[in-house]
Amino acid sequence: MERARRICLFNHKGGVSKTTTTFNLGWILAEKGKKVIMVDSDPQCNLTGLVLGYKGPGEFERFYETQEGGNLRDGLAPAFESRPEPIKAVECIQVKGRDGLFLLPGHLRLSEYEVTLGIAQELSGSIQTLQNLPGSIAYLLQETAKEYEADYILIDMSPSLSSINQNLLMTSDFFIVPTNPSYFSVMAVESLVSVLPRWSDWASKAHSMPVLREAVYPFPDVVPKFLGIIVQKYQPYGKSPASSFQKWIKKIENLVINKLIPVLQEKEMVLSEDVYYNVDQNKPYTLTSIADFKSLIAKSEENQTPVFALSPEQIGETGIILKGAIQRRDEFKKTFSDLADKIIRLTDYANSN
Repeated sequence: MERARRICLFNHKGGVSKTTTTFNLGWILAEKGKKVIMVDSDPQCNLTGLVLGYKGPGEFERFYETQEGGNLRDGLAPAFESRPEPIKAVECIQVKGRDGLFLLPGHLRLSEYEVTLGIAQELSGSIQTLQNLPGSIAYLLQETAKEYEADYILIDMSPSLSSINQNLLMTSDFFIVPTNPSYFSVMAVESLVSVLPRWSDWASKAHSMPVLREAVYPFPDVVPKFLGIIVQKYQPYGKSPASSFQKWIKKIENLVINKLIPVLQEKEMVLSEDVYYNVDQNKPYTLTSIADFKSLIAKSEENQTPVFALSPEQIGETGIILKGAIQRRDEFKKTFSDLADKIIRLTDYANSN
């Protein structure tokens, strides 16, 4: 079978609903018959908490004790802690209520590996002793995907410019940039115009080094392709964003078209222009716009179920309030279904060329 398609959801600005999007997108892809592994690479472990219903550090620690090896940090330990054993597939968790959807849990102490990985990725003279680290994360994800015969790996990333994020994004196949309509999102996308080319240069240099190509866990030769942005958490006015949000959405979209896409083209980090326009002629680099979930997000988290899959009983309202909530739920279902279809088409095209 084909290698699983790795998609990072990345923005170093927090509060743009990366975790919610990962969960809802993973669920709808699985509903469409795809096998999906969601990877929680954020040390805050919000995705893991959402799927497992954990509320605090105590519950996580008990999980780590009873499920030793069943998380991202433990999976990487053979490389990062120089253990005399190879990296092997992590035993993932079947997500309750959705066949074909799995979670590779995160770890609250994953950031302890940041310094060592950062030193290894400086590509200095000391690389010989750390040569297995830069390729280890990609290798772990590949082995886990093979074990589960996954079609997609969705990676929920932390809001930072960390060495782990640099590694994850530059060894992925595709990436999506979630945003929200605000000044801070504009500034975050603006900074990616300079950050992503630097990361691309680093990855090219890393792959060119024999010591990394010939490591036990070789650094992969892959160039991640930008799939588009997702704009979310706006207040709607009718079926469109309210004007106060629309101005920021326009700023973000113009910034992507006029600044981000040109620098990504130089680094070959985009698909052919006609591919984006074939998928969406009106907004080729905007995958979707998602209104604020409002009260439904709390119900989603409480029931460990996507917003669009909530039953009337889980919504827990009556009368006209329930009717309105069901209408919003069904609108979100169409939004995420269309988003999944776009991602399937974009990644299908990339894999066929």
